[in-house]
Amino acid sequence: MTIKRRSILQAAALGAAGASLPLGQLLAQARDSVTIAWPTDVPSWDPNQRTVPDAQPIYKLVFDQPIFQQPDLTFGPGLFKTWKLSDDGLAFEVEMRDDVTFHDGSKMTAEDFRYSFYERVQAKHAIDVANIWRRVTDIEVHSPTKATMRFGSPYPTAAPWLGFMASYIVPKAYMERVGVEGFREKPIGSGPYRLVEYQLNSRMVLERNDAYWGPKPELRRIIVNVVRDPAARAAAVESGQADVTVNVTVRDAERLARVPTLEAELVPITRLVLLQCRNTGVFNDENVRLAAHHAIDKTALSRAIYGGAAVPLSAPVTPGAPSFEPDFKFDFDVAKAQQLLARSGFNPQNPAKLKMFTTNGHFSGDFDVARAIAQMWRRVGIEAEVEVIEYAKYFELNRGNQLPEVTVYSWDNATGDPEIYAGYMLNPNLPFSAWKEEEIGKMVTALFATTDFAKRIEGYKALQRHAVNKGATIPLLQSIITVARRKPLQMTKYGNGWVLGSTMKWG
Repeated sequence: MTIKRRSILQAAALGAAGASLPLGQLLAQARDSVTIAWPTDVPSWDPNQRTVPDAQPIYKLVFDQPIFQQPDLTFGPGLFKTWKLSDDGLAFEVEMRDDVTFHDGSKMTAEDFRYSFYERVQAKHAIDVANIWRRVTDIEVHSPTKATMRFGSPYPTAAPWLGFMASYIVPKAYMERVGVEGFREKPIGSGPYRLVEYQLNSRMVLERNDAYWGPKPELRRIIVNVVRDPAARAAAVESGQADVTVNVTVRDAERLARVPTLEAELVPITRLVLLQCRNTGVFNDENVRLAAHHAIDKTALSRAIYGGAAVPLSAPVTPGAPSFEPDFKFDFDVAKAQQLLARSGFNPQNPAKLKMFTTNGHFSGDFDVARAIAQMWRRVGIEAEVEVIEYAKYFELNRGNQLPEVTVYSWDNATGDPEIYAGYMLNPNLPFSAWKEEEIGKMVTALFATTDFAKRIEGYKALQRHAVNKGATIPLLQSIITVARRKPLQMTKYGNGWVLGSTMKWG
């Protein structure tokens, strides 16, 4: 038997008490944990605070949601056993499980649900839940397990949002006792793992919650190391310092796939890569916005950066979603781009100048996409100054309306519902939107109150076409996630790209 150095070190870390154990048992214990190299830290340990997509797989280890999303993206029972939206969309009746406890042993009830989604908003906590659930006028508690959400206007997507970002139930009594800041320092949830160690922007250690109400995870411990550089994440898996990582470059994923002990995949998911647009600077001119879109060869981007795996998009929605229209196309047309720019007095000798923000290594190929688009634009008469920003900085700037004309961004929508694509992307009253314009805002507001599913989907199709044809958004590609891992490690694959430590086990 050949034992790798890393396995010996792991076994040695079990302590002197294990020295007399049989070798097989020592190795089994060493394989009772997983080390994950993750691109970003969580924004805080308050899961209601920010709708940050890459934090969700971490939060889902410590906290639970009312409704669980399955690997095939359908929704099923979680902390809620049953739920029902009224025909007018103004009431949402729920029944909770009666066997859920938080990590401190206290029992979860409907009071915790009311606190998380209503009382925290009324208390003016600085949380994104306040925007997501701004239509909630009350949550009536009928018993420890039954409650009714009341809305001031119809909320047709209440159920999907209860299984989406920031929608976690936190313990009312504990948070009121320690305060919001105290909770962020020592968080507890009802999830399959509890946080036992945390170093900001560096490391988090989670231990299995053996009192968990749901399926018990196989792994006793999960270690998450924050490794921002994609090349460093690839090296960590290759060297054995990490067992799994995500969002390495396509080039590295293809290389790691050839290593006999490793496995790497490129998986299309429900995220999309787009240019978040603002009608400022030269992008206040519709001709320039449309020219910028026509000048982008999306098929070439996919081939050069994603090995052809990323599907080119004409609308801000991914294939398979209800509002996706395969026949709607926005053409790559260099001549059209040049004509539009000429109408506004721009050409390669007198280019329209703008700034473009991008992250570098947050998602696979982000900086390469920005650089390639800048080259395509230069040929037709648009000069883009590319600036790299941190992922967390994007949210700060977007909330303060301080983004430049365009920003390369990966938009997450695990639900597939068009409200959480175009609706949140273009609603000027929400902090998620970079585009602030009254005409489109009125269209979105009307759709937010439409409860008839078929009418709502048709309305969003029209909104998507209109927004693209006026240059309010520039969709690029269906996003992919690259996952690299050691071959004995098994895990459940989710259509939205979630990599959940709670589903991992060693083969």
